[in-house]
Amino acid sequence: MPKLLYLANIRLPTEKAHGLQIMQNCEAFAQAGAEVRLWAAQRVNTAEMRGVKDVWAHYGVERNFTVSRLPCLDLLNVIPAAGLLSKVIFYTQAITYTLVLMLKALFTRADIYYSRDTLTLFALSLIKPRQSLVYEAHMLASGRGGRWLQRQVVEGVGTVIPITRKLQEDLIQLIALPPDHYRQFPTQFLVAHDGIRKERFANPPTQAEARAQIGWAREAFIVGYVGRLQTMAADKGVGTLVEALAQVKDASLGLVGGPDDMAEALRQHWLTIGLSADQFLYAGQVAPDKVPLYLAALDVCVIPLPWTTHFAYYTSPMKLFEYMAARRAIIASDLPSIGEVVKDDETALLVPPTDALALATAIQRLRDDAGLRQRLADAAYAEVMAHYTWAARAKAILGKVKGHE
Repeated sequence: MPKLLYLANIRLPTEKAHGLQIMQNCEAFAQAGAEVRLWAAQRVNTAEMRGVKDVWAHYGVERNFTVSRLPCLDLLNVIPAAGLLSKVIFYTQAITYTLVLMLKALFTRADIYYSRDTLTLFALSLIKPRQSLVYEAHMLASGRGGRWLQRQVVEGVGTVIPITRKLQEDLIQLIALPPDHYRQFPTQFLVAHDGIRKERFANPPTQAEARAQIGWAREAFIVGYVGRLQTMAADKGVGTLVEALAQVKDASLGLVGGPDDMAEALRQHWLTIGLSADQFLYAGQVAPDKVPLYLAALDVCVIPLPWTTHFAYYTSPMKLFEYMAARRAIIASDLPSIGEVVKDDETALLVPPTDALALATAIQRLRDDAGLRQRLADAAYAEVMAHYTWAARAKAILGKVKGHE
């Protein structure tokens, strides 16, 4: 049984999607036969998250791996800061976590050291064998320092797991290696998109049951967005969805996620353009294990991402896979990263980013054609269950690492 140490400099629990992704991946690695330990940072958390007493129950995963928290100097949620002071606080937390991690790692043996954090893996590359280091890449670093650090990690670990094909191509280019020669490079690559936990969507409620439990109108046509309203300070296009729904008669917006101030700004805009307050259905931030209930209550799920380099090429949104697993018709922005997973008019409807008219037309099309909604939903469900589960992903990653030993 391989010993896998997952290293994550995150608040745990967190309202952000990476917490759910990491917890579900640790569970999947354990189910695939690894002995898994998660080392998270001892961070200052929000008041809401401090109320979570059982992190496994909060994320709805098996307690088949252990969680330890490493001390660090964390002032990010303690001292209001901006500009240079904010950067100093950020780097102080990251460096102190990394120093404690290195000290503890000196006296800890594992077969696999797995992380999404470049600083963590760079530090470990100084004291651990390269073949034991695995880097799960979620973005292409920006800035001279960030690119330098990411290049050192890609060159210094045994395995890189990019979450999109474009990210793999750009990481290979980052290390100045001809694409036709990367197979001979000491670092190996495996593209692994995000996915879903099958058990999370087993025995879902009917739409009527879900709406009765939530308190949403049974006969309403509800178009939903589930997740954070921004990532890395970037807007995720929900304003475009509001503009589109203004052009669709009697359609409601089901919004699940936060933060509350951004949701309130959207609600005020909704009212300003003359839409009914009763049709703005805001659930707020809900516990991860409640998300499938809200997805079951929707008619259509939307990913209205704008075109940015990150969204277009380097994102593998968990909401896409969860929409697919919830067996709901999907409308998404026509971005290369989305197109790696779903195909237009086969498993989703794809529309130009930030085009409210095209989005409204797609919503109206699905509203008027229940058969199309069902066809897209069934095809997406079959696709995600066949190719995008955490269990299958974990087995592929462990197999890749073992084959490179």
